[in-house]
Amino acid sequence: MADKENTLILETTQGPVTIEMRPDLAPGHVEHIKKLVREGFYDGIVFHRVIEGFMAQTGCPQGTGTGGSKYPNLKAEFNAEPHVRGTASMARAANPDSANSQFFICFDDARFLDKQYTVWGKVTSGMENVDKIKRGEPVQNPDKIVKAHIAADAA
Repeated sequence: MADKENTLILETTQGPVTIEMRPDLAPGHVEHIKKLVREGFYDGIVFHRVIEGFMAQTGCPQGTGTGGSKYPNLKAEFNAEPHVRGTASMARAANPDSANSQFFICFDDARFLDKQYTVWGKVTSGMENVDKIKRGEPVQNPDKIVKAHIAADAA
């Protein structure tokens, strides 16, 4: 049975996506994401950067890739978990400690990112819905997260 406290459900315009969060890999990032989810931060946020064969990125309140939450940036928690299909990892600027609210889901292996971005979870169901997310940089009429919630809160 999955750990409901660490199961993130994204209701997207393409259907549900379930991500198993990994506090064992990135405790600070998982805590931060859960806080944002519980505040409704991700609800209505678009997938602003979606690159075929690479990844779908979301989590910018401006929808441009330039914004973050009201909270300070996170200290990097780089780990040995590989960037493969279904990996959920934090987006960041050039500074390793600049991750905030933006994250991406890999469509395919992206091993060149390994140990340079913080992996915090993996899609356990709904990857076919991630595959349907509209591509573009920026995306025209982008898909979005309609609602995000933690499984433990869904009762």
